[in-house]
Amino acid sequence: MAFLKSGGLSEKELVQRVLTKELAAQKEFFNRYAGKMMTVCRRYARHRVGAEDILQDSFIKVFNNLDQFKFEGSLEGWIRRIVVTTAIRFVGKKSFTNELYDLENVPEEYVEPLAMSNLNEEQLLSFIQELPAGYKLVFNMFVMEGYSHKEIADSLSIEESTSRSQLTKARKMLQTKIINSEKLAV
Repeated sequence: MAFLKSGGLSEKELVQRVLTKELAAQKEFFNRYAGKMMTVCRRYARHRVGAEDILQDSFIKVFNNLDQFKFEGSLEGWIRRIVVTTAIRFVGKKSFTNELYDLENVPEEYVEPLAMSNLNEEQLLSFIQELPAGYKLVFNMFVMEGYSHKEIADSLSIEESTSRSQLTKARKMLQTKIINSEKLAV
């Protein structure tokens, strides 16, 4: 078994070698995709340890189901869907419902997005991680993953209006955090 150098194998060759349970191929596969997927996990988890748990569970699912990938789309996209689904389950409905506060009476209003040039990716990720679990979950699913409010509602067993309200509140909280950080920077 030869050592695999990074980027030395095509996606298809790598998958085929992983399916034969070749340890070096499994390590290469993990190293190739884990960094990007950890970024996804960190958006959903409250702490780094939780993100690492999500990542580990996700890759176990990826390895166990890799034989189902048919190369009809992006492998990275396929992995990402597994990671997002695992993250959503990790966050869990219980922690999400504990943060719902009389959302049926919240007006649904558009929150204008802010573009701050002094805000870096790490600061934004930190602000997102500080959101209450329900807000963070809906924000990530809608903004980062592109789910519709109907898909979010179906996935979390909530009403579409709850999803929209959670997104509005998340955006407002983020907007406030960004504005406050800009004031401190001046």
